Amino acid sequence: MARPDTLAAVDLGSNSFHLQIGRVVDGQIYPLDSVREVVRLGAGLTAEKRIDRATQASALEALAKFGERLRGFPRPAVRVVGTNALRVAKNSPQFLREARAALGFPIEVISGREEARLIYLGVAHSLPKSAQRRLVIDIGGGSTEFIIGTGFEPQLTESLYMGCVSFSLKYFAEGRIDKSRMKAAELAARQELAALVEQYRHAGWDEAVGSSGTARSMENILRENGFAAEGLTREGLDKLRSLLIKHEKADPDRIAGLRPNRAPVLPGGVAIMLAAFDALGLQSMKVSDGALRHGVLYDLLGRVQHRDMREATVAQFMRRYHVDAAQAERVRGLSLVVYDALTPGAERDDDPDRLMLEWAARLAETGLSIAHAAYHKHSAYVLSNADMPGFSRMEQARLARIVLAHRGKLGKVQDAGFETADWRLVFALRLASLILRSRTDARLPFLRVAADAGGFDLDLPQSWLDDNPLSADALEAEARHWKAVGMKLEVSGLSDKKVSVLKQVR
Repeated sequence: MARPDTLAAVDLGSNSFHLQIGRVVDGQIYPLDSVREVVRLGAGLTAEKRIDRATQASALEALAKFGERLRGFPRPAVRVVGTNALRVAKNSPQFLREARAALGFPIEVISGREEARLIYLGVAHSLPKSAQRRLVIDIGGGSTEFIIGTGFEPQLTESLYMGCVSFSLKYFAEGRIDKSRMKAAELAARQELAALVEQYRHAGWDEAVGSSGTARSMENILRENGFAAEGLTREGLDKLRSLLIKHEKADPDRIAGLRPNRAPVLPGGVAIMLAAFDALGLQSMKVSDGALRHGVLYDLLGRVQHRDMREATVAQFMRRYHVDAAQAERVRGLSLVVYDALTPGAERDDDPDRLMLEWAARLAETGLSIAHAAYHKHSAYVLSNADMPGFSRMEQARLARIVLAHRGKLGKVQDAGFETADWRLVFALRLASLILRSRTDARLPFLRVAADAGGFDLDLPQSWLDDNPLSADALEAEARHWKAVGMKLEVSGLSDKKVSVLKQVR
């Protein structure tokens, strides 16, 4: 499949939705188009942490507009990520189904630290190349990310549950601002920051950079009011705070440089930025045009050019958890043979299910470094809960489910929302793990597999079944596991003559 030369990223933030389209030229992305819709998804969260219907309707309308612009884009050329509001909303699954239908592309909800990694990637690509260590602070609608990194590589990533939308709603009800409200908001932000201050100060940085609309809005206000020539300064932020308190609200008619659509969320953003300057001892900060959506574009570029961060993470996990690389490669190879036989004609380079199976095969034995007994449960726990750069939360959850299901009873995952493709991955991985139980490079038997709505059929040479009674017994037990969840696994022995004929046909 040809690599797409035009890529698109969609960032479903807690304050705004952004669509960014770029053209790839010599490994760089040049902007072609951008669309922004102020949705304030975070403001639509009820006390029960559910996105209210009015906000959902506004979000779906925005996504339908994005969908029109993205019409005709191939799926691999588009990546859509959701952030804090979709992380915390209890009705995210229902909303995401409608959102995907409106947009026409899958939506990934990413973890806070994955969001931080992508923000840093976007900022790093927007600034001149430098060997300096950078501290990047991104105040979003529902969370604030703090990253220290060098070049394009982040070393420390953290996401705190505070943002300009959530803080403005909580501490500046109806937009009212006074000294006591500002002090309470800054104190709350300082308390959130306490957990990372020592580690970040110890790591150190050469320059601080602000990203996101919050930082750019504050920079514009400071410049328009003569509080700072460029970027953000401690003195300028103090003057902005005094100005907000003086006017008792963020008033676009009286504060130069303040856009009306930014006014409702400015007080919370200012309080968080002031707390960050205090806690980290900052005096000044550059402001970058790079943001999450730009990082998503560059991460997507890596994927289409086969420099996938997820691949690097899988390799790193194999090293960290001392996975037997030779056995993982054996299982990966046979799993893919089975999967390809079950999925004839699939586009191998553009098949996310096949890629998921590869990762599951390589990480299935992660839990052996914890304990041999029920190691698949330990593997699944690690894959569910560890920070896995490049992976969305949905991808991690799916990976963990497949690994959990690769041995033992299947009832434990029957209600996990598996689709047909998931069961095929589980079957391929279970079969490969069973046949390769000896963990040697012994010659593999001829096998033929097929699938239908009821389950799977497996043909093996009868001579191999006779010579491998332990595996034959294991296959009988395997058929019982599938029967227990209402699916079949029929195992048939083939004569040597039949095997010979089938090999010739192939």
